[in-house]
This record gives sequence, C-alpha cells and structure tokens, in this order.
Amino acid sequence: MSYKRLGDYIQPVNIRNKELEVTTLLGVSIRKVLMPSIANTIGTNMKTYKIIKQNQFAYGPVTSRNGDKISIALLEEHETAIVSQAYTVFEVIDEQELLPEYLMMWFRRPEFDRFARFKSHGSAREVFDWEELCDTQLPIPSIEKQQQIVTEYNTVTNRIKLNNQLNQNLEATAQALYKHWFVDFNFPNQDGKPYKADGGKMVYNEELEKEIPVGWSVEKVSYFIEIKYGKDYKHLSEGNIPLYGSGGIMKYVNDILYDKPSVLIPRKGSLQNILLVDEPFWSVDTMFYSKIKETYCRYYIYYFLCGIDFYALNHGAAVPSTTSELLNNLQLINSKGEELKKFNSRVELLFKRIRENTKQSQTLQELQSLLLAKMTQVVPKAELV
Repeated sequence: MSYKRLGDYIQPVNIRNKELEVTTLLGVSIRKVLMPSIANTIGTNMKTYKIIKQNQFAYGPVTSRNGDKISIALLEEHETAIVSQAYTVFEVIDEQELLPEYLMMWFRRPEFDRFARFKSHGSAREVFDWEELCDTQLPIPSIEKQQQIVTEYNTVTNRIKLNNQLNQNLEATAQALYKHWFVDFNFPNQDGKPYKADGGKMVYNEELEKEIPVGWSVEKVSYFIEIKYGKDYKHLSEGNIPLYGSGGIMKYVNDILYDKPSVLIPRKGSLQNILLVDEPFWSVDTMFYSKIKETYCRYYIYYFLCGIDFYALNHGAAVPSTTSELLNNLQLINSKGEELKKFNSRVELLFKRIRENTKQSQTLQELQSLLLAKMTQVVPKAELV
C-alpha cells in the first residue's frame, strides 16, 4: 500500500445559511471535535455562516494560535449545523474509496499535527491552507480494511464514552445525596427514615437565616480545611505527577506539591471548576489547594464548595477572583454527629467506581493512541508523515 494525495479524495463545500434555516452553531475545538460555539453572535449576520452536514469536515487553517494542534473535526452528532465563515468545510468525494471516519483518525494523529505546523506559512500568522491540506499524503487501504480499522477504534472510543457517562451519573448521584442530607436535611434518622420528613426537630439559625437540625452548629470553612496557594511549575520537568489548573490536568511533572486528598479551588478564571483530588499532585499558582483537617470531611466540603456561586460573590468586580479570606469565612453547617462520616462512606463507594472507570479510560486512551500509530505500520518508514 502506497501513500495517496489527499486532494484526490476530498472537495470543498461552500453552502451559506442564506435562508437562516440552520440555527445550531458549532465551533472546532483543539480536541478535534465540533462543539457548541461560545462566540458572541449578537448583531452577526448569520446568513454568511457556512452549513456543514453529517460526515463533512470543518477546519481552521490558522495554526499559530493553537499551539501544537490543528483545529479540524468531523460532524458526527448532528445532521446539520453552521460554522463560522472562517472555517473551511470539505467532504470526501466518494465514501466507497475513503471513509470519513478513517480520514478523521488520520487527522487525530500527533504526527499530522506536527506535519501541519511544519507546512504552515505566513508572517503575521501561520496558515495551513487548503492547498497544503490537499497535498498531504496518507495511506488509503481497501475500504474493507478502513472499516476494520474504524470499527476497532470506535469500539475503544465508545467504551471511553460509556465510562464518562457512568462517571457523570455516579457524580450526579453523590451530588443528589449531598442535597438530600445537608440541604433538605433528610439524612437517615435513628430509624433509617428521612430526618426532616419524619418530623425531626429543627431550630432557626440566625447566621444562615434558615432552620437546621437541633444540635447542629454553624462553622466557617476554615474549621474544616486549611487553604494553601498553588505554586509555579515552570522549573519542573516532565514526569508522572498530575499538574492541575482550573481546567483539570494540564500535564504531568516530576515533583509533588501535596500528597493527600485535597479540594482544589480556582483563584482566577473558571471559578466554578472545583476539583477533588485523591492522589499526589502539583497545582498551579492560580489555584488554591486545601489541607483537609479530617479526611471524612472531604466529600462534604467538595460538594459544599461546588454549590457556591463564586461569580455572584464577585458582583461588580472588574476581574472575578476567589480569595483565601472569602473562602475561609464561608459558613456551613456541622452535624457534630456521625452524619458526615456516614455520608463520606456512602460517597466513597461511588467515587471508588469513578476512579476505576477513570483508570480504565486512561488505559483505553493509550490503546487509542496505539491504534492511531498503527495506521502507518504497513508503509515504509521513508514515506511516513
């Protein structure tokens, strides 16, 4: 099997949304998926936007703004959508010769990203234009072989999606349990019945301006955790310790900032993205991490902080942020009984499942990478992109 010129198998598509019949606006992320656009379109003429249909591609030719990846994606989850006129929309000419899913697998390869960056040109901004894309060489086996490769890849991908969905459901269950116990106060009483619904005694608390169970108290967050600042990581080398930012794991480094369970809280940026970490980690200096004073409080503190609207607390601020003073002075209830420990035990079972699914997904992602790498195994090394 030899390499073929991609331009012989694809063609541009330029259909505009002149009648405004399509309203689903998508953008191409650097994760190479089409996702709902966050662009402000107020006052924008949507008639100029391009229509993209299922099994068609969209890509942004400008590569200088995307780091190491080129923004390119296949529309799979919608019948029709629209994308910005800045994107190039194209399709496979004959799907009996080249499967769109197979081509998308090729675009996901890190070697393709390196190739696209190498071939990009321009002074003010670097562009991997349509001509360069068409001149790309790739192996195109028989349609049967393509389907076999795609099926194998999709089997792994679908399992990862299933694990992600399972984790979302488990997380939602834990969050619902928190609300049931510590917002609605229907934790199990001595008879195993919901406390408040079964007539459990309540008393008005002036600090929280609501009723809470008799015997419970109000504490500040500082009673449960010690807030610490994350640190700069530029001096660190690559390793196997996760480095956390407000969006989650950024990369892996060779040193540990803290090695016990912790709740991470953004100081700037995505203020609502509270993270629960159960492994040694390093966090960036735009994050807080916490030293939890009693391990059994970690899920309780995590869900309490997830329920805080930090943007509302920053009302009127030019740059929304979270401070240690703000965090330490937040007030929450303390059961002073076994409720926190029982809640921790129940949620720990759910998070054990989440960690198992996550670990399996990490292994599957490694398999995904291996499958993408195998796409060139039958091609002489001299021809590799």
